[in-house]
Amino acid sequence: MNNLDLLQKFLSDKLQNLLVIDSVWQLAVLLIVFVIAWKLNRQWSKRLTAHLGEKEQRGVSRFLLRGSSYLIFPIITLLFIYIGVIGLRFYNIATPIVDIVIPLLLSLAIIRVTVYSLRRAFTKTQNLRAWEGFISISIWGLVALHLLGWLPDILNTLDSAAMTFGDNRVSILSVAKFIIIAGIYIVAARWLSMLIEQRAKRSKVISSSMQVGLSKFSTVILYSIAIIVALNSVGIDLTTLTVFGGAIGVGLGFGLQRIASNFISGFILLFDRSIKPGDVISIGNRFGWVVALHARYIVVKDRDGVETLIPNENIITSEVTNWSYSDKHVRVKVPVQVSYDDDVEQAMQLMLDACNVSPRVLQKPEPTVRLTSFADSGIELELRLWLDDPEQGVGSVKSDINLAIWKAFKENAITIPFPQRDVHLIKDTLTD
Repeated sequence: MNNLDLLQKFLSDKLQNLLVIDSVWQLAVLLIVFVIAWKLNRQWSKRLTAHLGEKEQRGVSRFLLRGSSYLIFPIITLLFIYIGVIGLRFYNIATPIVDIVIPLLLSLAIIRVTVYSLRRAFTKTQNLRAWEGFISISIWGLVALHLLGWLPDILNTLDSAAMTFGDNRVSILSVAKFIIIAGIYIVAARWLSMLIEQRAKRSKVISSSMQVGLSKFSTVILYSIAIIVALNSVGIDLTTLTVFGGAIGVGLGFGLQRIASNFISGFILLFDRSIKPGDVISIGNRFGWVVALHARYIVVKDRDGVETLIPNENIITSEVTNWSYSDKHVRVKVPVQVSYDDDVEQAMQLMLDACNVSPRVLQKPEPTVRLTSFADSGIELELRLWLDDPEQGVGSVKSDINLAIWKAFKENAITIPFPQRDVHLIKDTLTD
């Protein structure tokens, strides 16, 4: 072995030793950083839990505080890693391992923010969990392609597969960008609409129907803005889509006219305030109180707990009785018949006293009894009383009062007649 070979071997050994030393320093820095970040994250979580327990947080403040618990660990870790990288490079130590960890931490932060935002904006369902898994796998896949150096080539390939519509060039890459950007804006629009709805519900000035109307209107506007901004973000000129959109609109107008009619009727109901959540209504053979107003239908719940979905168009075009439109006071009539042989005035007083069995009967206006007619079988009386909570049902009050009247009549020998007829037999005398 000559001197040149010895020198090469010596330099190779030195280089390997340096690489091992560099790796040890990088791993040491990462270990220290992870321990510090874990400690700080634990302290922050304890303080956050105590703070949320002491004081109720709502809206944006609660969203930000809860979201910080998901971001504090990756952010602190990245901050200290960058400080460590500055120190390592000051001593001319290469950082290939650290350069791999940084995009992994960024991906972790993005995944946590995405999952948290989805769970805050949408109801937790199996489909939501599936979307969370798909998004996480997609982000980790992009990071893997980036670390392998394949991502630029794949993006160029996706961008080359394109079609041209007028002045707009649409590629697979631009479609993917649109889906990502639209998803971000839609989640933001969903969260903002929920925030507006919560603020409207807490308002004492806005009526219940206006609260629902404001919520629905803001949802439509925010979603529309989200789609328009997403299209502009990928470079699509919206003016070229007007003709195409008009043709689609005409087709949808013929095919979905009933849905459009229900949708427009829903906004009419919301803004003319003819029906509000909590109103007691009867339409056809249905009687109940309005639980919710939606864009296509209203929900009416009866005393049996059955919820009926009535299209908004039916409410607009049909005759609807709103028992609590301007005033919740409702008059209830209880007809009773007594015998001609009984004391009518005593029966009327007993009927008035029977109103005391139900605390829901109002004393102002006072209950009254009227003699309505003289029927074939007896004298017809009618007890008239008032309620201010028809949503609690009317049948139960009538049942309690009828039972009290029957007991009072029985104790005072007042009879309730039943239909009867007197038949007189006339004997004809036949003579020859």
